Amino acid sequence: MAEDNNQNNSNNEEEEIHDVIPVGGMYENWFLDYASYVILERAVPAIDDGFKPVQRRIMHSMKEMDDGRFNKVANIIGQTMQYHPHGDASIGDAIINMGQKDLLIETQGNWGDIRTGDSAAAPRYIEARLSKFALDVVFNPQVTDWQLSYDGRKKEPVTLPVKFPMLLAQGVEGIAVGLSTKILPHNFNELIDASIKVLQGKNPKVYPDFPTGGLADFSEYNDGLRGGRIKVRAKIEEVDKKTIAIKDIPFGTTTSSLIDSILKANDKGKIKIKQVTDNTAKDVEILISLASGQSPNVTIDALYAFTDCETSISPNACVIIKDKPHFLGVTDILKHNTDQTVDLLRQELEIRKGELKEKLLFSSLEKIFIENRIYRDIEECETWEAVLETIDKGLDPYKPDFYREITQDDIVRLTEIKIKRISKFDTFKADELMKKYSDELAEVEYNLENIIDYAIEYYKRIKEKHGKGKERKTEITTFETIQAHVVAANNVKLYANLKDGFIGTALKKDEFITDCSDIDDIIIFRRDGKMLVTKIADKTFVGKDILYVGVFKKNDERMVYNMIYLDGKSGRSMVKRFQVLAITRDREYDLTKGHANSKVLYFTANPNGEAEKVTVYLTSGCKARIKVFDFDFAEVDIKGRGAGGNILTKYPVRKIQFKEAGVSTLGGVDIWYDDVVGRLNRDEQGNYLGNFNGDEKILVIYDSGEYELTNFELTNRYEAGKVKLITKFDPERPVSAVYYDSGSKTTYIKRFLIETSTLDKKFLFISEGRGSKLLFASTAFKPVINVKYQDGKSRSEEDLKVEDLIDIKGWKAIGNKFPLQTVKDIKDITPKEEKPKAESKEEDEESTEKNKDRDVYTSGDSIDFDSDDDKEQLGLF
Repeated sequence: MAEDNNQNNSNNEEEEIHDVIPVGGMYENWFLDYASYVILERAVPAIDDGFKPVQRRIMHSMKEMDDGRFNKVANIIGQTMQYHPHGDASIGDAIINMGQKDLLIETQGNWGDIRTGDSAAAPRYIEARLSKFALDVVFNPQVTDWQLSYDGRKKEPVTLPVKFPMLLAQGVEGIAVGLSTKILPHNFNELIDASIKVLQGKNPKVYPDFPTGGLADFSEYNDGLRGGRIKVRAKIEEVDKKTIAIKDIPFGTTTSSLIDSILKANDKGKIKIKQVTDNTAKDVEILISLASGQSPNVTIDALYAFTDCETSISPNACVIIKDKPHFLGVTDILKHNTDQTVDLLRQELEIRKGELKEKLLFSSLEKIFIENRIYRDIEECETWEAVLETIDKGLDPYKPDFYREITQDDIVRLTEIKIKRISKFDTFKADELMKKYSDELAEVEYNLENIIDYAIEYYKRIKEKHGKGKERKTEITTFETIQAHVVAANNVKLYANLKDGFIGTALKKDEFITDCSDIDDIIIFRRDGKMLVTKIADKTFVGKDILYVGVFKKNDERMVYNMIYLDGKSGRSMVKRFQVLAITRDREYDLTKGHANSKVLYFTANPNGEAEKVTVYLTSGCKARIKVFDFDFAEVDIKGRGAGGNILTKYPVRKIQFKEAGVSTLGGVDIWYDDVVGRLNRDEQGNYLGNFNGDEKILVIYDSGEYELTNFELTNRYEAGKVKLITKFDPERPVSAVYYDSGSKTTYIKRFLIETSTLDKKFLFISEGRGSKLLFASTAFKPVINVKYQDGKSRSEEDLKVEDLIDIKGWKAIGNKFPLQTVKDIKDITPKEEKPKAESKEEDEESTEKNKDRDVYTSGDSIDFDSDDDKEQLGLF
């Protein structure tokens, strides 16, 4: 007995051991099930209709409830809960999100505002119904695949038969287990145009369009795939010199979050403003009052650099295709949706074709049944079978004409025709109805044979019917890269203890150096010939005997350092001019030949490449015949910082004194204007304006009929797309302008010289009026224009010399009446040699050629000299 019990216990233990499942296996299976559920049933949309499950169930529920009237959102949520097993909160949030996109759902009540971040009212207070667009393109039970709801009581669509790229129109964002999706919204009308291009065999490009408007740079969009990036900016305008206004905000931000970021940047000293006022109502308007002395242009750049006025969005297009997640580009999604639309239209046409054939068949049967009085033949039949057989026999002569066999169901339908209908049967009306069916059937068959053309017309009808008011809101442009250190406000003060070698913002008892930003780099030169660049901090030791401390600007070709140093090995005094374009931070660089006891005798930093004159005093006991002489740094070429320099003198130097300030040896600055971004640059982007020196100015003439004089600072901003003419200002060149005066409905021409000198102020030189506009502007001495104008019912053109039409008058003069009215277009055909052009750069080519290799020198003397006494200290450069 005991052995039996032991045996039983042993068997039970073995069974328990066999039933044990490793925890790792359980986790693997359960986690995979959970991840799949989240991906497929909650977070990621299906490519076929562009909906997540909750959105699809909302649309299905609203269709079931649809009677043309608004329904309380609370009721819609309750109806949707029959299909969606995740509670009312997720359904309510999804409805609000869809309603705010203003595409599929018409709303009534307070639905919140995506611009301000205001939330919607409670579901019991707001109402919704399907939009006409949704009813047109989303539903068709005949071509819908159905499945049982989660509790098995109802049927719901697997996907809705959407005949439109809905996924791209609405956009979507979702986070699942192990992956996420972010598809940005695109423009309604542009998607239709793109789908038509796909059907025409073309490869369209579509870019997002955000409901918040703003500016966007899609140069790195990467078709919406992972790794792409979009830069989005607020639209900022200059109201006056003390106020700027934000008109649109970047997608993904709100006015509240944007204002918070501005205030935070102000608190950190990145920007300097007085006040921020939110006047947002129908349109976004955030007014920013600038602190005194702050440039609107620089502040706008600083807002982009340090606040949410510029944000970066990383798209990640992930969709469900046949129950699996796939990463597709926007173009592939568009093509899939377009092909699906064609397939759905084909299915609908096939269904309609079958319906028309059946209607024609029964109409023919009915006509034969009544006109041939077959109904009288069944009066004497005593059984149901005899009735059916009699009707069938009466139809025998006509059966070959039908597209299918006549079934018993068809005969039964004939028996159901009422006597009243038979007695009032009108052959003519029956023929008319059959002709109508035949014509429609022919049209359907034609459309099936030409399904692509039919699909194109379908898209055009959708655009015509629903595209009004859906124009692009986001302006597509290209952004320039804003250097943060250039636009950062000076929010700290830099001090230095030159003797002990400390610099920093906390050394307030020591020597004040300059105002700067807390993100600036600081460059330091010491008497031992060492140089280093370090990040600004409270207090940093950089080495004793500091000669110069300043803010370092990377790649600043205008900053030139003039230096004379004693070479510790040879005892010679060397002279050099050099630039510091790029460095490794916190690394010491030796500007001498690296020998012990080398030291700097003279040093200056020159922001515009100035070359001063100095007086050199030699020691009284040296053998040199000339012990005091002048030296001009302009005689030395600018080379790399590692160059050893030229020999100034081989005799001991007692002191060096500054004698006379010099001029820049770099020549002017070449400036280009990029009309895409409305900015000046020195990178040869856009149109060359010329070489600028000192206080030379730029003349800007706008489409509005205003002109403005500005300096040539790269931080200047111009209204891209609104600039009629931008050129280097020459006060001797007259402005020739043709403009339309809306008040008198007359076109005028005028020539004038710029008489004002105020910078950054716009002057209106055409008549005021809502419809007045500038048609042409030029600063050529003798401009020639080609004018196209309306002459009766035909168009004509004529070439005119402007100087023959009017003399130079004051800039406020109205001008003369233009000899041609109803002007359609004016082109500048001034001969090239007469066109205003920026100063030739040939003057600078020689000096550029001379200095072009200055950065390649890294070490050693630039020129070798003999050490003969007769060459002494004069250098012989």
